[in-house]
Amino acid sequence: MKGTTPPGAGTEEQAARWVRGMFARVAPRYDLLNHLLSFQIDRYWRARTVARVRRILERPGARAMDLCCGTGDLLLALAARRGALVYGSDFCHPMLQAAQAKIERKQAPAVLFEADGLTLPLRDASLDLITVAFGFRNFANYRAGLAELRRVLRPGGAAAILEFSTPPNRLIAGLYGFYSTRVLPVLGGAISGSPDAYTYLPESVRKFPCAEDLAAAMKEAGFATVAFERMTFGVVALHIGHA
Repeated sequence: MKGTTPPGAGTEEQAARWVRGMFARVAPRYDLLNHLLSFQIDRYWRARTVARVRRILERPGARAMDLCCGTGDLLLALAARRGALVYGSDFCHPMLQAAQAKIERKQAPAVLFEADGLTLPLRDASLDLITVAFGFRNFANYRAGLAELRRVLRPGGAAAILEFSTPPNRLIAGLYGFYSTRVLPVLGGAISGSPDAYTYLPESVRKFPCAEDLAAAMKEAGFATVAFERMTFGVVALHIGHA
């Protein structure tokens, strides 16, 4: 199970560099595009994720982190539910700058740090919860990414991966495929000024492992139990693996 393969990237380092640059270019309009291109449904997906991990968030002394936090939407939702400090991390500096502005505006209990999800500057078994929303698909190495998530989780902790998926229904998959390859690149490219980002998106979804294969890979990475649920006709899937 390979990682993402952006155009022109022949190595993991080149893939990571391309992804970082792409997110830096779209950062100024990232939130607008997320809400517009998903018809605001992305808000529900994040809310559902927070609801699914609330028991861990509410544990006394629990340490939680939103990895690939981007502009901070899921991070802020976690912090609001937790009512205590939550960490956020991303390897794209402009995304972290946008997230920091939101944190300051909302006076949220969140702390950011810049790091690559494949080499987190954290001790083994140091977190109770890790969330990754629409970021794991962009990892340069999926197996190494899962191993790193598992490494930093405490016993009884969980990793929640919210990611685009291929709908199992052929009709829905066809409609979604038309939208993601014909409509989304045109709108996303025009609004963001970065057409390559929204050409890459549907291609990366097409190459990403199906929900069943991702669940199996999480088990192989050492998660004791793994479950997933599809949302919005299977357009996205939420995987939760417990350490």
